[in-house]
Amino acid sequence: MDHVQLLSELVGIDSVNPDLVAGAAGEAEIAGYVARWIERAGLDAALDEAAPGRLSAVGVARGTGGGRSLMLYAHMDTVGVAGMANAHTPRVEGNRLYGRGAYDMKGSLTAILLAGARVRQLGLRGDVILTAVCDEEYASIGTSSVLKRWHADAAVVTEPTGLDVCVAHKGFAWFEIESAGVAAHGSKPDLGVDAIAKMGRVLTGIEELDGRLRAEPRHALLGAGSLHASLISGGQELSSYPERCALSVERRTVPGETVEEAGRQIAAVLSEAQRRDPKSRFTLRRSLVRDPFEVDPNSALVRMLRKHTAAARGVEPRLYGDTPWMDSALTSAAGIQTVVFGPGGGGAHAAVEWSNLDEVAMSVEILVRVATEFCG
Repeated sequence: MDHVQLLSELVGIDSVNPDLVAGAAGEAEIAGYVARWIERAGLDAALDEAAPGRLSAVGVARGTGGGRSLMLYAHMDTVGVAGMANAHTPRVEGNRLYGRGAYDMKGSLTAILLAGARVRQLGLRGDVILTAVCDEEYASIGTSSVLKRWHADAAVVTEPTGLDVCVAHKGFAWFEIESAGVAAHGSKPDLGVDAIAKMGRVLTGIEELDGRLRAEPRHALLGAGSLHASLISGGQELSSYPERCALSVERRTVPGETVEEAGRQIAAVLSEAQRRDPKSRFTLRRSLVRDPFEVDPNSALVRMLRKHTAAARGVEPRLYGDTPWMDSALTSAAGIQTVVFGPGGGGAHAAVEWSNLDEVAMSVEILVRVATEFCG
């Protein structure tokens, strides 16, 4: 099966993440397809259930022994299809294949499957592990579950990089801030305390803190961290003083920043707002945290990817840092030397999405060469 046919079949399977779109198909069908494909290719195949009905597929090209192991990663879930026409009917025009998930990231999934099938025939000493995971677009329960059962010396997370080499990305932390007021009739200002108005100084402080953060870049590739207000809600009805206001904020972090540091910075904003208005009362709670990622640009895997990509393309790939969070932070935290590298295209999460077929084919060649050198 060539890369165009395989990618077409993968795009043709609805795998919208059900945590993003209620009632969506999820990953069970595509995980079954991938597991069967892996088995037919002669690799050991397994399904991993991170939660009921949320399946990842794993394949292992067993080595002969004594070599290093390499994990090739892709995710199977996609965002929703609102605004798309024939989202799961693949369409090829020139070197582009269109359809939901083609770019993010079934083109990469195609590449690791074909590379794994090729590698199995080479008799390498080390194992090559293919991980096709669920739920990357929401909470990454697929990768977290897979890493409990499978480990490797190194990993290529094949998010679409346009065949450049990503060696760092930002993390994030979500915080919930609540302002407490006193409910009262709108005609009785002597009794009421306006929780929404009290949040005003906090919003101003958040904007000022963001400005200070962005004025002091701390990472050579990623620049500065940032902070923004994301969601706000409060109040009961128009003729009442609101007893509660809730604010959700997102703090984007760069390597070297910790979630504890970010929490202290936001707590200082609340303390200052309360100092200026002693009647205000705030609480702060941290929710989801995802750490930033970076790998040494001189590490063995980065050097191999650069060498083999340059040989295949005739152009030295760019080393860069990216802004979105990726599962590479999880593989790295598990002690696996990780690099982000994959084929390009365009339209991630957009109404028009496409994968670069030439780069999918080239990714297969590069990954096979890297696996051959790394795993021996």
